[in-house]
Amino acid sequence: MTTLLLRVLPPLLTLGCLGLAAMVFTGTSFSELAAWQPDTTHLQAFKIMFISLILEAFPFILLGVLFSSLLQVFVSDEMIRRLTPRHAIGGVLFGSLLGILFPLCECGMIPVVRRLIRKGMPAYIGIVFILAGPILNPIVYTATFTAFRSRPEIAYARMGLAFAVTVTIGLLLYRFMKTSPLRESASGGSGVPVAALTLHAGHHAHAHGHDHDHHGHHHGHNHESAGGSRSRFSSTLAHASDEFFEMGKYLIFGALLTALIQTGLSREVLTGIGEHPWFGHIFMMGFAFILSICSTSDAFVAASFAGSFGGGSLLAFLVFGPMIDLKNTLMLLSVFKTKVVLWLIALTFVLVLAGSILTERLFLN
Repeated sequence: MTTLLLRVLPPLLTLGCLGLAAMVFTGTSFSELAAWQPDTTHLQAFKIMFISLILEAFPFILLGVLFSSLLQVFVSDEMIRRLTPRHAIGGVLFGSLLGILFPLCECGMIPVVRRLIRKGMPAYIGIVFILAGPILNPIVYTATFTAFRSRPEIAYARMGLAFAVTVTIGLLLYRFMKTSPLRESASGGSGVPVAALTLHAGHHAHAHGHDHDHHGHHHGHNHESAGGSRSRFSSTLAHASDEFFEMGKYLIFGALLTALIQTGLSREVLTGIGEHPWFGHIFMMGFAFILSICSTSDAFVAASFAGSFGGGSLLAFLVFGPMIDLKNTLMLLSVFKTKVVLWLIALTFVLVLAGSILTERLFLN
């Protein structure tokens, strides 16, 4: 009980002090504060929008979590590594379209890709999968198509632009990235060429894989004899619950912020931002970066802005956010070198901005 009080009281006291300071600076008295009444119209609109965003996105998050958990438990990294092409164009296409077979959420994708790179997957394919996987998969396409029932071209444009951006970035990485992008603590060295890293790591992982498989074969018999199916089922449920709560907090935060913006800012202000040919795109890309919302639910957030922003701005939100946002930037920095992450963010920003503007002029008018 004492520990709980020590954890709770300091933040409450801090908020109280901040509130008193705000009252001093604004000259607000306690009587004025007690007499204040909130605008029930705006409050009701906020509640409706907040709850509707969560309810619309919930089925798709649940579906994505269950599928991700099944892959986590039943599909090995070694299986994916064996299927990885070695040719540049084939590797880029493989990384871009891998999400169709394995629709993982971006929340748990970066640690998986790090393991795959260390086991022998070429680094550029892994990075392409990080960018493309959260968008180019059937769950996200279904969610986008559902959110934009009256404008299905948004769903088509999202898939097309995401594919074009990831293929371009993948080919650039293959051409110019000559050393391992992993941090030294993760890769064991920063000066090893990527091609050499891929070949040697692949050979080592292959040799190690035989030992691992041989060990896993004997371990598997013991595991099955002890009730392996039940253990895998419980692992799937445990992973699904952890990932659901991990993604759920971002969904709630995103829905909360979206509802506040939609009800707090006047429609004239949002329309003015959306009508600007460049600033509307940049605003929505920055908004997607801050929200850090899961790609299985961001289409419903974007659809709520359809009356204020054009199709190109919504497209920029839908493509840039799943590729680069606040939470996965921090995760990228913990795995990859800072220089690589900064170049990746810059390339993605420029390509998505240019691609969304071009797509809007050609297809979304």
